Order: sequence, then structure tokens, then C-alpha cells
Amino acid sequence: MANDDAGNPVSAGQVIRDVVSQAKLADELGLDNFNVGEHHRDDFAVSAPDTVLAGIATVTKNIVLGSGVTVLSSEDPVRVYQRFATIDGLANGRVEITAGRGSFTESFSLFGYKLDDYHVLFEEKLELLVQLLTEHPVSWSGVTRAALKNQRVYLKTERGHIPLRVGVGGSPDSVVRAARLGIPMALAIIGGDPARFAPFAELYRRALAELGKHQLPVSIHSPGHISDSDEQAIEELWPNYLAMFGRIGRERGWGPTTKAQYLNEVQHGSLYVGTPETVAKKIAYALKSVGAQRFDFKYANGPVPHSKLMKSIELYATKVVPMVKELMAEQLV
Repeated sequence: MANDDAGNPVSAGQVIRDVVSQAKLADELGLDNFNVGEHHRDDFAVSAPDTVLAGIATVTKNIVLGSGVTVLSSEDPVRVYQRFATIDGLANGRVEITAGRGSFTESFSLFGYKLDDYHVLFEEKLELLVQLLTEHPVSWSGVTRAALKNQRVYLKTERGHIPLRVGVGGSPDSVVRAARLGIPMALAIIGGDPARFAPFAELYRRALAELGKHQLPVSIHSPGHISDSDEQAIEELWPNYLAMFGRIGRERGWGPTTKAQYLNEVQHGSLYVGTPETVAKKIAYALKSVGAQRFDFKYANGPVPHSKLMKSIELYATKVVPMVKELMAEQLV
């Protein structure tokens, strides 16, 4: 959820309307992608990202709209396909899906699934979704849902497919699965030096080669905040970061979240906080060290006010992205 500029909580409905405004700005400023996450908690407003994306599709023109992530373990892959195919029609072919396990587990009990089935649910549903996205008749059987036999699923998209990525948090098995299924991989890096994820990208590329598949892009997803000075950005994000990770830490039995830990992550880890120049240099480093081709900037972290999120998006689009492109071009020379 978010606060207003005075620090007062705003309603979930207002947060959703603000997300649509943020996507509209990102589109107007020429950003390539806009992703919406899925959560089932009182500190997040969006529990149905596909519905929000459908609304965004009607007020944007060029930006690719995606999930970040669709929590596939507690979803029906057939309905995921149908909903995103519908959004694809609204958006004139500007949709992609990022499927993942998510950072939380509330959806399991909410939708009647057992955490003990954590692995098989994701494995089977991802394999089914991959088949569905071919838009051919599907034959599939497993233990997590009813079998399908030569089943045609409607509607069909105008372009004949919806791009799919799989979110990976750093499990070698997940990396190899993405390669086996031929899905581009999105690395969720929320802490530590991004270079520590380079072995996972290398494993992915090696697995693709060994399986006789062509190389696929690797992307990075990491949080941050941009402002006019490093100090301003750090101080603007800190109380919101504390509110979010302090609560998550208490729920998971972690120790208290300290500002020293936060500052260490800003300076040496995977929090992209500061001026456009500071953030651009960190992104270029991350892309190079991992060997990734795409960076997804998680601009909303905790109850940051809408006005500051809009400013962060503006600086990212108008200053950070051009700087990153320039830095990466220089590295290729």
C-alpha cells in the first residue's frame, strides 16, 4: 500500500488508480515495459494484476504490459492464458507473462492448495502454460488438475503467441527448468552484489546449449528509488523500506531491519537508490556482471507516495535509461 505526501495511508482503490497513472506516464515517456505484481496481503493493493493490466491497456499505446509475477502455483494455467489473451486483444499485442512462485505464500491457503505441494504445483502448471501459449490443441496430464486431451482453448491472440518469462530467485533447479522448457529467465535479485548471480546465468546458457536450444535473454529484477540527489533518494526511501522489510522480517523471524544494513545494500548491494547517474552506473554494472540483456526497475517499495513514484519513473525514463544505454555501448567498444 502507499501513503500520501503527508504520510497518511491511501485506499487500495486509490493505489490501483495511481498504478494506472504511473503506467500511463511510463508509456508517454517511452519506457519499454511495465509490470504489475500479484499479492494477497493487506500491505499490497493489487491481488488481480491482470485486471489492472486490462485497465492500463486502454490508456496506453506502446508499452509492453506484463505481470511481475503471476503466482502460477495457485493459479489455473488455462485461465491465466485466457485472461492474458484478452488483455493482449485490448493492448493490440502488447502483453507478456512472467510466471513465478512469488515472494509470499498466502495464495496457497486462500485458493485451497497445500504448501507441501509447492514444487509439483509450479512444475506441472508451468509445463501446461508453456503448451497453452503455443495456441495449439493441448494434451496434458498430471496430479494438480484435470487432464486435457487434444483440448482447444479460446480465445486465440491475433499474433499467435504471448511471450513468457519465468522468474527465478536463485535455485539451480529452477534455472535448468527454464532452459529445458525454453523460457527466457528473469532473475529476482533483491539483495547482495548482483555479480553473485552470474553463475546462474552461466548455468542457464550452458543448459540451453547442452539441450540444443538457441540462446535466450536473461533479465534482472531489482528494487530502487531515484531522486535529485543521493542523500534525498536514500532518505525518501528509508522509512518506506523499513516499513516493508521490517514487517516481512518480523513475520519470518528475522532480526530488526537497521539503517546500516539498508545503507550497505544501497552502496554495495542490489538497492538502486540515488541520482540518475548513480543508479545508471549500478544498473550497467549489474547487466555486465550477470551477462543480462534487460533490467526491470522495481520502483515501488513500501508505502512511497504516488508523487515520489511518478518522479522516480520520470527520472528513470528520461535520464537513467539513456545513461545505461550509453554506458553499455561504451563497454562494447
